[in-house]
Amino acid sequence: MKTDVIINREALYALRELPSESVNCCVTSPPYYGLRDYGLDMQIGREDTPEQYIDRLVEVFRELRRVLKDDGTFWLNIADTYCGTGMKAGCKQKDLIGIPWLLAFALRSDGWYLRSDIIWLKENPMPESCRDRPSRCYEHIFLLTKSKKYYYDAAAIAEPIAPGTAARYRQGRGAGHKYAEEVPGQGKVQGINKTRSGGYYDDALMPTTRNKRDVWLINTVPYKGGHFAAYPPKLAETCILAGCPAGGVVLDPFFGSGTTGLAAKSLDRRYIGIELNAEYCALAGARIGGGNT
Repeated sequence: MKTDVIINREALYALRELPSESVNCCVTSPPYYGLRDYGLDMQIGREDTPEQYIDRLVEVFRELRRVLKDDGTFWLNIADTYCGTGMKAGCKQKDLIGIPWLLAFALRSDGWYLRSDIIWLKENPMPESCRDRPSRCYEHIFLLTKSKKYYYDAAAIAEPIAPGTAARYRQGRGAGHKYAEEVPGQGKVQGINKTRSGGYYDDALMPTTRNKRDVWLINTVPYKGGHFAAYPPKLAETCILAGCPAGGVVLDPFFGSGTTGLAAKSLDRRYIGIELNAEYCALAGARIGGGNT
């Protein structure tokens, strides 16, 4: 199978031509519902109803599940849409439709394992002129998998422990505090709460990192190319580090400006990009230095 390539085709049909269980990871952000009209036949995002939009994406991602290895991961970036005129199906004008969770639940019903809802928090979001609700500053990233057990490198994206946590490890811990025994529903006593006369048993063994949490503060970055929905490379890099082994293949069926491919190459992974818009294919190819088909 050819990799480090950009395929200029509609996502569903391009995926049907890829071998089963041939890619390790998918990182993608499909066109959001009702947001932009690219003027292309077969484009996704301009369906008459949210239900039609969800159905089309479920069909695309069902084919993705076939292409993904059994231990593969699927990182799906999706944002919500407000109901405007002409988008009434089940929603009143100005209603928040709930697109991310409609899609997540539909994918779960279709056979995917829904493993995490990650909040991508932006301190520099796109300004909004609304005055009757809070301005939006986050999007969802759903981690979905094909199987119960899958490749996940927690250490690759681990975060430094907080200074306060390090200080607690260095202190003794008496037996009388309320966390000395199991907390109902929590199970084992956490290591940091176990009774000890001095600091951590062995400073060399004291943890320096913690498992990455599910709110990721990643600001958008400027992109000069003619694409208006490029996510920051750090977002794709984080997903790839956690969800794809070195030398593995990362797939993006909505390749856009090629951020996923750019991140994959920088991390010693291969990529396959699928993009309907020929102009975006050329843009991504020039940005990455890859080839088109």
